[in-house]
Parts: sequence; structure tokens; C-alpha cells
Amino acid sequence: MKDDLEYGSCGSIRELRARIDDYIAYYNSCRYQWGLKKMTPDEFTSHLLSA
Repeated sequence: MKDDLEYGSCGSIRELRARIDDYIAYYNSCRYQWGLKKMTPDEFTSHLLSA
């Protein structure tokens, strides 16, 4: 996360927390992962729960 997130330009803790929250949402909902059969973590969780 620290390699992907640009935190140097944050002016406050609130702004940093907002960027971290946005990154976590992106990581779990939009970023496909090879180890999860090319699914996002949210898709993979739904796939496991439906089986």
C-alpha cells in the first residue's frame, strides 16, 4: 500500500485517512488479483459464500 498510495501531499490526518479509505475500497472492489482466480477480493468472497 505504501508504494501505491501518494501520502506526501496530504495536509492533514483527515485527508490521509480519506485517501487510505479510498485505496482500501479500490483494492477490495476494483483490483483484480491473480491468486483469487482473477477476481477482486469482494467477488471472490461472494463466490465462496454462494458455493
